[in-house]
This record gives sequence, structure tokens and C-alpha cells, in this order.
Amino acid sequence: MTDPIADLGEDFVDAWPRIVRALAAYTGSVDDAQEYAAEAVARAVAQAGDGPPLGSLAAWCIAVGKRAFIDDRRRAATEQRHAQQLAAELATATDEDAAVVASSLDDRVALLFVACDPALTEQARLVLALRLVCGLDVPRIAAHLGVQPSAAAARLTRAKRALAEARGRFHVPEAPERRVRLPVVLASVAGMFTVAHRDVLDPRTPLDDLGRQSLSIADALVAEYPDDAEVRGLRAVIRLGLARRPGRLDETGAAVPLDEVDRRRWDRRLIEAGLDDAAAAAERGDGRFVLEAAIAGLHSSAPSFAATDWNRVVEFYRALERVWGAPSVAVARLSAEMHRALLAPPSGERTARLRSVERELGALAEGAAPYAALDARLALADLAWRTGRRDEASSEYSRLAELVPTEPVRRFCLARAGADPAR
Repeated sequence: MTDPIADLGEDFVDAWPRIVRALAAYTGSVDDAQEYAAEAVARAVAQAGDGPPLGSLAAWCIAVGKRAFIDDRRRAATEQRHAQQLAAELATATDEDAAVVASSLDDRVALLFVACDPALTEQARLVLALRLVCGLDVPRIAAHLGVQPSAAAARLTRAKRALAEARGRFHVPEAPERRVRLPVVLASVAGMFTVAHRDVLDPRTPLDDLGRQSLSIADALVAEYPDDAEVRGLRAVIRLGLARRPGRLDETGAAVPLDEVDRRRWDRRLIEAGLDDAAAAAERGDGRFVLEAAIAGLHSSAPSFAATDWNRVVEFYRALERVWGAPSVAVARLSAEMHRALLAPPSGERTARLRSVERELGALAEGAAPYAALDARLALADLAWRTGRRDEASSEYSRLAELVPTEPVRRFCLARAGADPAR
């Protein structure tokens, strides 16, 4: 059975944020906008199959959503009590609509600035962004974040409640406040891309392709802030990540480790565009995304895994740890140190370096946040595999196969464990 929303494909991806933004401005509530937008899209799906052409999906859904809102308001109150208020709302609707249309701010970016309110937690902002900007339903959000649908629904409810309590009626922040919120917006877009890069290795539809949606939003942010180093750095990270997406799976659907990827399948035009962004970012700053872009650039421009400049990769990761000390960065830096050591000639120093990396990874596997701890365990299993301890590695990969959230990585773990990935 197909998903009717998914069947709308790119039309839905393009229309959803415009519909939500217009209805939020009209109703004054993100919560109401989301509900009436969903109802309007559902009606559009039914109409598309049986009725005349809709024309613009966004315009049709905005009109339907507004009528549904007005009808509900009429039913909820007596004519005498609310006639004047309703008339006033209808009279100002044209002005509000004109303001939304006249704004040059991309609809998705506008909604991101609303969702990325400092009053919300990081997780709440990400959940709200995935719902408002990308139009993902609760089960999809839960799948992308690796949590139960009930947990995702609870996070979404808390986020909308906190936003309503903190700000009241819906409004897009003015330019000075948007500048203040920009770092949080960039972090949320990066979070969306991280979800895509880790969990959606082979998207089936435009609705599933959070990676491409993240790039489109990054393009809109660059158009708004063309000289901002972090904005250009973020787009470089996304471009270079998407450029290397081809080849991440083998013919069985299992994830492929970096040293086995067929680099001929990478998108060279997108790599060049990403490298241009990375260079422009490096000229203007040295923040988190500038450094992430530099690391991605080294991986993307290297002719082979062995020819990668692992010394510079490690240096950039150390700089990144000073700027943004997330445990996942520590795991990535240790993985880079592991590869650098393994490519060096055998020596006592090499052995000591690998033992030190193993100790640090073990500490992160035991005490870091769950996502970083899982990455550390994968790195430890890889280290055991590459240093000839195949029985130890096989046992660990077998355990990891029960923990990893995505099927391609599960298949990779089972293959290294010597089990049947199809089981």
C-alpha cells in the first residue's frame, strides 16, 4: 500500500513549508497551522485522484486550510459573540497574506527561524524543524531519530507548547533577531543532514531524501547570508557529503567502509562546488562548520583512502574539538588517528599509538552519549578487525548488529561477523 503523501513527491516537499508558513501567519499558531495544513494536503490527495487539476498545490491548500479554520471558528462560537472578531480577521487577512508573499525570505528558512527559538531545547528544535520544514509525520521523525513514535510525538507536543508559551502568536523574527538565531538554525540544518547521512543512505523518494532537502535549505541560507563563513561552511559539508553518497552501499545493500568505496562513483561536479564553498569559508572564519568543511574537503579530494592526508585530518579534528567539543568529534578524531597509525610502518611507536586510541575509544564506548558510544564501539570493532583479531571483532560486530538503527549498517556488521545479512 503506497503512502499518498509520498506519492506527491517533490510537489509536497516544495509546497509544505509555504502552506505551513501562510497558515501560521493567518491562524497565529504553529500548532493550528500544522493541523490545517495536514488536512488540506489530505484533501488535495483525494482531489488529485478524482477531481479537476488543482493548479498550485500550495495555493490550493492554503485556501482550503483557511476555509477549514474559519469554519471551525464559526462552529466553535455563536454568531453574535464572534461576528465582529471574525469580520476583522477576514478584513486583515489580505494584508497578512501580502506580507507573507512580499517577504523575500525562503519559506523553509522562515519556519526554521521560528522553530529554532532559544526557548526550546536542541532536540525540540530538531523535531519541530523536521515536522514544520520537511513535513515529516511522527512515525518518519521517530524512524529518522531512532526513537519510538510515542517519544517523538511527546517531543513534538512539548516543543509546540513551549513555543506557544514563550512567544504567543506566530511571527517570523525580524532580521536582527534572525542573525542572533542563525547559529542555532545552522546547527538544526546540520542535524537534519546528519540524520540523512547516517540513516538514509539510499532514499527512495524526495520526501525521504533529507540530504537533498538539507542542501536546498543551505542554498537558501547562502542566498540570505552570502558572506557568512559558517553558512558557506555548512553548505560545503552538505555538498561534499552528498557528492560521496554514491558508492556507500554494495550490491547487497550493505554499507561500505571508506577504504572500500569506489571513488569513481562520486559526483565530481558537486565535489568541486563543495570545495569552492570550503575555500570561501576558510577565507572568512575558523568556526565549527569551516573546520568540518575542511575535513570533508580532505576526504573528498584525496585520490584514495591511503593517500588521504591523515595528519591534517587529525589536526583539523583537534581544532574542531576546541571549537565544538561534541563526543562524536572525539570518536571521529580517534578513528582518524587509528587510520593514520595503521598506514604507518610497523614499530613500537605505532603499537603504542594504537593502544592509546583503543583505550580512549573504550572510555567513550562506556561513558559517552548513546550515539557517540555506538560510534566508538563500531570504531573498536574496526580496530580489532584491522589488527588481525578477527574472532574478537566478529563477536563485537554480531552484538552491534542488534544495536545499529539502520539496515545497511546492520548488514555490514553481520557480514563482518560472518552471519547471513538476510536473516
